[in-house]
Amino acid sequence: MYEIYRECTFAASHQLRNYKGKCERLHGHNWRVGIHIVGDALDEAGMLMDFRELDAVLKEALESFDHRHLNEVPPFIDESPSSERLAAELFTRVSARLPSHRNVRVRCCDVWENDLSRARYYPGSL
Repeated sequence: MYEIYRECTFAASHQLRNYKGKCERLHGHNWRVGIHIVGDALDEAGMLMDFRELDAVLKEALESFDHRHLNEVPPFIDESPSSERLAAELFTRVSARLPSHRNVRVRCCDVWENDLSRARYYPGSL
């Protein structure tokens, strides 16, 4: 099994719903996203997936979030835009955009609100 990892950043604000504390008020983050891609076969160039291709997938997945108020962007109009939910949404978006002709998949997605706080989403049980 092979794995590649890529990070990117975007800026956005949010307000946590059903939360008692400062984070229920409008505030912003310079979010950091890490995506883990896995597969069992390399291409003719010896790569699991070209990082440039993965960058394009990530950019498209993040486009509707960058420099926006997350509470106003689906799917967070009706649910709290926590880091955990953002990681799950990005996992789904990147998974849907991976090339279907390649045997690659998203293993997990990490989302940082700051240098000390990270949420991770991956499917399955512990």
